[in-house]
Amino acid sequence: MGRVTGKRAFETIVVEHGPTVLRVCRAVVGFADADDAWSETFLSALKAYPDLPVDANVEAWLVTIAHRKAVDAVRSRARRAVPTDQVPDRARPPEQDRDDDLAAALGRLPDKQRHAVAYHHLAGLPYAEVAAIIGGSTDAARRAAADGIAALRRTYPLMEHHDD
Repeated sequence: MGRVTGKRAFETIVVEHGPTVLRVCRAVVGFADADDAWSETFLSALKAYPDLPVDANVEAWLVTIAHRKAVDAVRSRARRAVPTDQVPDRARPPEQDRDDDLAAALGRLPDKQRHAVAYHHLAGLPYAEVAAIIGGSTDAARRAAADGIAALRRTYPLMEHHDD
């Protein structure tokens, strides 16, 4: 990274934006593939970081990469999915169960709604940047996020009480 001047060290970027990218990956691909999508996002970002303009919105750039990696993960999972009637037996903390429930509720949304909710509400990107990532207009991204949140309120019981 010595040739990159005026930018923060990549490790700082990972620490600052890693949790948001992980939440986005979980929302888009679920827990099973989120860690892989997160790792792929930051490996790709590390390679491209030296060429990123100093004034770039780093979070939007990372979410764009995460979006591509998540789409790849979903396609890959569809190619290798093998049905099973056995569920792994492992203890998880209660907050992970809540996160799993939210990821499952998000997973039932249509792709555009799920992506718009994840990128706007979890990553905090403005609708114009969400639209640039998922395609379409700013108004369409806003509508997709609103429809997704409305659907979550109907199907996810903890939505109204997520601060408990």
